[in-house]
Amino acid sequence: MRIYSKNEFVGLIIFAVLAILVLPGLNAYTSEGSLLHVSNFSINLWGKYLTLATLAVSVDLLWGYTGLLSLGQSLFFSLGGYAFGMHLMLLIGKLGQYKSNLPDFMVFLGYQKLPALWEPFYNFWFASAAAMWAPGLVALCLGFLTFRSRIKGVYFSILTQAVTYAAYILFLTNDVGFGGNNGLTDYKFVLGHDIRLGETQRGLYIASAILLLLTYMGCRWLISTKFGKVQRAIRDSETRVLFSGYAAANYKLFVFVISAMIAGLAGALYVPQVGIINPGEMAPEKSLEVIVWVAVGGRATLFGPIIGAIFVNALKSWATRAYPDYWLIILGGLFIVVVLFMPKGIVGLPAQIKALLTRRKEEEDEPVVTITPVEEAKP
Repeated sequence: MRIYSKNEFVGLIIFAVLAILVLPGLNAYTSEGSLLHVSNFSINLWGKYLTLATLAVSVDLLWGYTGLLSLGQSLFFSLGGYAFGMHLMLLIGKLGQYKSNLPDFMVFLGYQKLPALWEPFYNFWFASAAAMWAPGLVALCLGFLTFRSRIKGVYFSILTQAVTYAAYILFLTNDVGFGGNNGLTDYKFVLGHDIRLGETQRGLYIASAILLLLTYMGCRWLISTKFGKVQRAIRDSETRVLFSGYAAANYKLFVFVISAMIAGLAGALYVPQVGIINPGEMAPEKSLEVIVWVAVGGRATLFGPIIGAIFVNALKSWATRAYPDYWLIILGGLFIVVVLFMPKGIVGLPAQIKALLTRRKEEEDEPVVTITPVEEAKP
């Protein structure tokens, strides 16, 4: 069975060479005055874009291929970020403001010792695994209760949004031990390397590119299997799938958990590159933004969400500097334009233009029928 088309395979090779070899190479081995030099700032910025693109792919796997519009994907993204952020906080040691082995916010809040929950996060591998299993476990519990109750459609979207908002409120409080409103920040090391150095940021960028590539390949493989066909059948008509004897709830639960784990890994790589994780990442608008990325790029295409995430975030970087008060209006306007005039997103635009030109050409080539008036009969 052929998983990739020829063009897609070539595109993956080009992406791998450019993103994993060329850009980091230009950053590392060219001088700063050179035209070919890629700055540390650009590497860091693209690293963030790639993690957000991975998040968008996880949403597309749910929404585009299974028909589940989850408005809680930012919760899983944040849980992955918190899991790795806890590890980074513990690596600060006595280099914090209070010169204590406890994270600064714990000293400020009067903690006398490290909570037992934090102890395993000294281990890098445990923290990395937690970035996957913590979101996956939450998705498993939420999905099990939701899908077994046959909650779907707009009710599923509202439920995921409500759970995310509840988590947002919970994490804002200081009592849960995750830094409250300020979150976890002031990281200094990762795997023994200074997190502020260019080579460390380059390594994080490469890890982000590899994660996106593996996520894309894994999702493409899943979609090409019999499982993927059932997945799309659930999207198109869940009732027919049930009548065919398939347990649709199990399929949906599996996809929900997988997409949560992907989002968690993306969050784990996002946090060291932006230097902070706080409850703001769980705010309702964050999940809505991801939906816009997928819609703009083109849902149910895998490649479209990557384009959408990078395009919208690049636009955001520009707009929040040039027109900071109008960003939400620009984002809303973009979403309306896409819904009304570009239903298949950016990746569907060439086919849409081609169909329009073909229809216009057919109209021009259509023979003109002239109607000759019939002369009135003479008396």
